Amino acid sequence: MPSHHLTHPQVTGRQTPPAKWTGDPLRILIIGAGAVGFYLAGRLADEAQEITIVDVNPERIERVRENLDVLAIHGSGADVSTLEEAGIRNAEIVMAVSGSEEVNLLACFAASRAGVGVKVARVRHPEHHLHTGLFAREALGVDFLVGPEQECAREIFHLLATPAATDIATFAGGQVQLVGMRVLPDAPLAADTLARLPRELSDRHFVVTALVRGDQTQIPTGATRLRPGDRAYILARTEDLGSLPGLAGHEPVPLTRVMIAGGSDEAVYLARHLRDHGVHCTILDRDPSRCRELAESLPGALVLRGDATDMELLEMEGVEGTDGFVALTDRDEVNMLVALLAKNSGARRVIPLIHKEEYMDLVDRMGLDAAVSPRISAANAILRHVRRGSVASVATLKGGRAEAIETVIAPEAPIAGKRVRDIRFPKGAMLGILVKGNEVIIPRGQDSVEAGDLAIFFVLPHALEAVGRLLE
Repeated sequence: MPSHHLTHPQVTGRQTPPAKWTGDPLRILIIGAGAVGFYLAGRLADEAQEITIVDVNPERIERVRENLDVLAIHGSGADVSTLEEAGIRNAEIVMAVSGSEEVNLLACFAASRAGVGVKVARVRHPEHHLHTGLFAREALGVDFLVGPEQECAREIFHLLATPAATDIATFAGGQVQLVGMRVLPDAPLAADTLARLPRELSDRHFVVTALVRGDQTQIPTGATRLRPGDRAYILARTEDLGSLPGLAGHEPVPLTRVMIAGGSDEAVYLARHLRDHGVHCTILDRDPSRCRELAESLPGALVLRGDATDMELLEMEGVEGTDGFVALTDRDEVNMLVALLAKNSGARRVIPLIHKEEYMDLVDRMGLDAAVSPRISAANAILRHVRRGSVASVATLKGGRAEAIETVIAPEAPIAGKRVRDIRFPKGAMLGILVKGNEVIIPRGQDSVEAGDLAIFFVLPHALEAVGRLLE
């Protein structure tokens, strides 16, 4: 079941592990126990998959052994004897996510020769391997290439393009969006219980699928009433996305000007997204040689040499009037400081790049709008390719413990052919949307769930296995 990450699903600690999805565990070999590999191993181990992880760094292997219930092997992912010891011939999936592109590609090549079904490689610039020839993806035995910088930039763009969004995920081939938003005072969504919202909202195609209140995640019912400060997760047709900020009490803001601090690879990919959508972009970087590279590779972007921590420079370059400010330097502390300066100077939406997991919890406390993590962006892009069966994608809610599960209803599924009102969903689960062909439906009691429908469920961990029984 591939995973469409909401823009940065967070590791929420090792509290109660999620219930295992029904079916035999997948045998997964992970190459690389760095930030991406460790996150993948932890998340998949929580799902009771059978995980083996390999890394050449003994300290990383020791960290895995102390914290995760997986088999950890010290050795190189490019070494045949190490791969044999790790059980590559019996693996169903190989995720090569080490910091070495060469090791990742060699591991996938070996996995291809060993008959592994799915091979995913983390590479810095996936587009370099998409051409035909000696180094084409297929020739290297790789099924999917994932670039952390590209995935991160894509998530940042979606956050900037959806005002007030703290999280966003795409389902049904782009027909449906899930958006997380903080509920403000006087928001229409907080006017009454969800079953008795004002009449003027009744013709909107949306559903509140989950809410995070404090440290608790809830799957709402008709009797639920949202409160200011809640983070609400709203599912809607993509064409109705523009109305969602207003539902949560936010004013819509067009995206016309964005300022980026730092000339990283993420900045380059983001600048290209912005250019392709007609958004003016300014990039600040301290390194004169990097500025020259950026100016040559990004025609249309304004590239300035300067220190983004310089308040006078930010004000002089018009940070107050920007619709978005993104801090993309290689240091988390600088990114958070610069983002805070930009927010206090009047930038409308501010997003820092965060590598350290423990800093993610500070984002809300500092009043920043959202944050992104290349580690989590890459991991969730990889998970899109490795889920089981008819499940098409999974998104983990930021700050919460619910999952959004997109699946195609199989003919043999117990719920196939039943009306929604006749299906006994477990507590902690709900059916959010049905997609029948090109028609997106907010399901009501009289609607039927048919084989071939694409359904999006929202599930708390304790209800995961029960939902799985409805689908298999």
